[in-house]
Amino acid sequence: MEILLNSNKNLAKIRILLGPLDWGLGHATRCIPLIREFQKQNIEVIICGEGPVSILIKQEFPEIKILPLQGYHIKYNANKKGFILKMILQLPKIYLAARREHQFLKKIVPQYQINGIISDNRLGFYHKNCSSVFITHQLRIQSGWKWIDALIQKINYYFINQFNECWIPDVAKENNFAGKLSHPQRLPKIPLKYLGLLSRFKKNTAQKRTPLTILLSGPEPQRTIFENIIVEQLKEINFPVTLVRGLPQQKTPLLLPFKNVTQHNHLTGKELNRLLEESEMVLARSGYSTVMDLLTIQQKAILVPTPGQTEQEYLATYLFQHHYFYTASQNHFNLKNEIKKANEFEFKLPSITEMDRRDIIDWVSNL
Repeated sequence: MEILLNSNKNLAKIRILLGPLDWGLGHATRCIPLIREFQKQNIEVIICGEGPVSILIKQEFPEIKILPLQGYHIKYNANKKGFILKMILQLPKIYLAARREHQFLKKIVPQYQINGIISDNRLGFYHKNCSSVFITHQLRIQSGWKWIDALIQKINYYFINQFNECWIPDVAKENNFAGKLSHPQRLPKIPLKYLGLLSRFKKNTAQKRTPLTILLSGPEPQRTIFENIIVEQLKEINFPVTLVRGLPQQKTPLLLPFKNVTQHNHLTGKELNRLLEESEMVLARSGYSTVMDLLTIQQKAILVPTPGQTEQEYLATYLFQHHYFYTASQNHFNLKNEIKKANEFEFKLPSITEMDRRDIIDWVSNL
């Protein structure tokens, strides 16, 4: 049965400001089902962002208003060594970015008469006079060292507690999909709502047409490093392969000498949904948004975590142990061998229910 908002409210006047983080496209893609839900309820959504995030949102919602807001512009190491140290050294940069976006909202909220704010991991994206929601699946960020984890969690919770609610894209039950990332022992002080998986994809009935689809994503320089590894090894593959490079701003394709490889710099959500469902196997990073998409469409996949990204490394191990996905390391990666091992792997993909809309409806009803 369709859940509708309070009919006594003038829904056309409800306006929500949504700000996805710019660390890859995953934060933006998992906001897509929320935007669809709000639009279904005749609520206006305004996006804050720049670069690839803005391009992706505009492709999915050409009519939507986007306000330019600078991202965090975090830099990553070309190798795993020193990754955590480099991230810690950028904490002042993150703090300044949070302050900058907080000051930005002081002007934007009254100017556009905003009723509600949703931040996907933007720490300063809240306003004292406006109901503000923080979206994250990482309540306990993994660094590999417990004392660093505790310090980061303390800093993270300081910002999260400035919001009115925290929405977690996972299930509350024991057999969840992000493990201790989303179910830590210590919780924030504000109310937590587990929404289930946030995916732009829908499960359809599709005939398998493509033996392998390779989905590249994530921050540079690791995206290009992994792409170079894959391209070099494609010469050993003699069956049809589709390569999606995850570059919405790129117009020029790779010059590949392989007739069996079809490539795309970027695909819309609908196109990617169809392609992945038509694939026998998918090779992708273990970013959580990608994981949610693959779980939603019940797609078998080989997950390769970005070296040094401890969240992806933890997720890859956790999902492998639960037999949700096969995982492999980028170090000494061999495409042909990993495909063979994945085909022998016992996948136990769980049944997935749709996003729980009730907490979203309740929040909007109280704006």
